[in-house]
Amino acid sequence: LRQGLFVAAGMFAATFALTIPVVTWQRYAVWIFGFAALLLLIILIPGVGRKVNNAVRWLPLGPITFQPSELMKFAALLFAADYTVRKQDQMNSFMRGFMPMAVALAVVGALLLKEPDLGALMVVVAISFGILFLGGINARIFSTLAAALIGLFSMVIWFSPWRRGRLFAYLDPWNPDNALSTAYQLSHSLMAIGRGSWLGVGLGSSVEKLHYLPEAHTDFIMAVIGEELGFVGVVVMIFLFYWIVRRAFLIGRTALQLDRSFAGLAAKGVAIWIGWQAFINMGVNLGLLPTKGLTLPLVSYGGSGILMNAVAVAMLLRIDYENRILMRGGKL
Repeated sequence: LRQGLFVAAGMFAATFALTIPVVTWQRYAVWIFGFAALLLLIILIPGVGRKVNNAVRWLPLGPITFQPSELMKFAALLFAADYTVRKQDQMNSFMRGFMPMAVALAVVGALLLKEPDLGALMVVVAISFGILFLGGINARIFSTLAAALIGLFSMVIWFSPWRRGRLFAYLDPWNPDNALSTAYQLSHSLMAIGRGSWLGVGLGSSVEKLHYLPEAHTDFIMAVIGEELGFVGVVVMIFLFYWIVRRAFLIGRTALQLDRSFAGLAAKGVAIWIGWQAFINMGVNLGLLPTKGLTLPLVSYGGSGILMNAVAVAMLLRIDYENRILMRGGKL
């Protein structure tokens, strides 16, 4: 019932977002980014943010809660696309082309790590750097920054005992010392997927989701899909995400061909967001990546996630709508 209400709210927000011209998103991109950063700061004030599982990620709003990190993903997409368009002539300069963006991301990164929410930070960084790369940032600068980011994330993981424990558990999940502790979720996720075999045990017949597999409705929902719908269900889910990402990139390419740089980069940013987050979630569920708390876009339970996913898809549809108007010779 609650998820149904979340989906209804998401559809309402998407309907409203569909009426907003892309130029308006660009005009207010910096303001939306600043507002999202302010919310990330507000939830860290003692007594304001809601704490769940030793993480402060939720802002109470009466009977509901909102997760500002989900808004930040969308805000980072808009900000990065707008920034790249404005700095197009300076992309070969490290100080003028990249440094302002780096400072903004550093502030956001510090706030997200304070929650802590490394998964959201990884998505925000992937979206921002993906858009910068597609926008024509100098290849040497991009390679240097990518190497620096890999090193930074490695340090964050290594100097955090519980994150380091997750990494070692992922390498050997069936070790008795890991299977009942740090690799508990992964081992039960693999058991669920293995139990599903080719066609699954039937919709609604999962055993692992009956409190054996933690976070079965959010981070590990793909494992439940694998158990109930089997290999076929997993392949269908992967194909659906591939189709969305591919269409988003095609819409972005069309917008760029029509000299609509912001729209094109924003559309490709949506593709990076959905594709990257889905890849990490599926990789974690299948034991291909270390355990990380990221939901499956458009599928996992959660009001903030489904709301912002719906708005992002609505903006993508709006970009496609405007592309079609221009291709018919019309005016926006």
